[in-house]
Parts: sequence; C-alpha cells; structure tokens
Amino acid sequence: MARRWLVTGCSTGLGRALVERLAQAGERVVATARRPETLADLADRHPDTVVVQALDVLDPVACAAVVATAAHRFGGVDVLVNNAGYGQCGAVEEVSDGELEAQFATNVFAPWRLTRLVLPLWRAQGGGHAVFVSSVAGAVPFPGLAAYTASKFALEGLAESLAQESVHLGVKVTIVQPGGFSTLYGASAALPRQRVEAYEPVEAPMIAGLRAMHGNPELNPPELFAEAVHRLAGLAEPPLRMPIGEDAGQFLTLALAARTKEFEDVTAARLHVAAA
Repeated sequence: MARRWLVTGCSTGLGRALVERLAQAGERVVATARRPETLADLADRHPDTVVVQALDVLDPVACAAVVATAAHRFGGVDVLVNNAGYGQCGAVEEVSDGELEAQFATNVFAPWRLTRLVLPLWRAQGGGHAVFVSSVAGAVPFPGLAAYTASKFALEGLAESLAQESVHLGVKVTIVQPGGFSTLYGASAALPRQRVEAYEPVEAPMIAGLRAMHGNPELNPPELFAEAVHRLAGLAEPPLRMPIGEDAGQFLTLALAARTKEFEDVTAARLHVAAA
C-alpha cells in the first residue's frame, strides 16, 4: 500500500532524489521547495501522486498550509522527512548572532515546527514516522563548521526526545546521518561576514572540500540516499539512527570509539582518585 509522504527541501540534491524515487515507487508525496518550479516536471509526470507546493520552512503560516494540503489531498501523513537545511561556515569567533540564529531557524526550529504540526495527525491516525535528516556532523565536529555542527547536534536531541515522548502513540523516529554526497550543499554553504585570519589554516581545507562536493564521483550519489530512506520507511521497526554512505559509518565509528575511550579513561582516573 502506498504511503503518504511530506518532504521538505526538494528542489535539488538529496530531497529531489528522494521525491523521484518515491514517485517511481508509486508513493504519494507532497514535495516542497522554496522554488516549486524546479519540481514541475515531476508533478507533470505523476499528477495523481506528486503534489508540489512552495514552502519557506521559516514561515509558520506556510508550514501549516503544507500540512493542511497533505491532510486534504491524501487524508494524512505517514512519513515526514525534515530534509530542508543549509550549512553555515565559520569558526565560533567568526559566526555572528544573526548568522547563528538563521542556522538554527532553518536546521532546528523549522523541523520542530513541522513535526509539531504533523503530530496531531499522527495521534488521530494512530502513528507515523518522523525522519530527521542530520549528518555525520551531528556526532563528529568539523573545524570551520561550528554553527552547522551545533545545529545538527541539537536536531538529534530533538529527535531523541520525540522518540521517547511519542512511542506510545505509535510514532517512529529515525535520524539519518548522511556522509559526503555529490550535491550542491557544499557550493551553497554560507561564509561568515566576519573573517578572522587566525582560523584560515583549519578552515581553508574544509571550505575547499565543501566547494568540491558537487559532481565529485568519489562521493556518494544522491540516489543512494533516496533508496535508503525509501527502504527505511518500509521497516516494521526502523532504527533510531541510520548512517547513509560507507564514509558515514567510518566517521561515526571513529567518533564513538574516541568518546568511549575518553569516558573509560576519565572514569578510571576518578575511580583511582577515589580509591586513593
């Protein structure tokens, strides 16, 4: 049976690939983007199953309208994919209050808002699946991406809290953690208005790597993400976290090992002091 999807950030990259995969599979989807014309071809080819709607995730009224459209057109939402987001470059000292607020408004506050709007539908229908598109940066800090990393850490905290609060309502929650993908994400990452030369040695390689992501054959293709998320929605018991891409697994394994060792070392030191 076809599921009912609401996906944000679909104009390019991972979101666009996901909508294409869902359309091919005969799923019903409300695909949103700030520039809906980028999805016109999909709506034309799948007029009965793909609904395209303009959405600026920072606009509460527009968010409510999109959820209402999904409820009216398809009778509800089975899977919400909070995919819209962007990257703010810059070291902690460089990122201004305004730049930090904008990063969190898009990457954290907007997913929170949309999830809050969809939850009444899920309570009424007895369940649903919230998919939060995080990143390996949700667990692995990268120099020169302080604001982005902080926003993804916060997004994962939101998702984990939701999972505990709503499991009795039949709501499933998954944090997907993509590695490096060949998309326009890196090319569109914003630079801070204030630059501090002292951070250039650690920032420059990171920014250069981001700018080189699009079209890089060594990175994961967006179709891999689309297939993984589509399969995820079909699982009876989806995981709370799902890395996507071989590099994601490698990054996250190293981060977990480092944290585990640090915890063990600190705990052992404290026990030794207590015993002494």
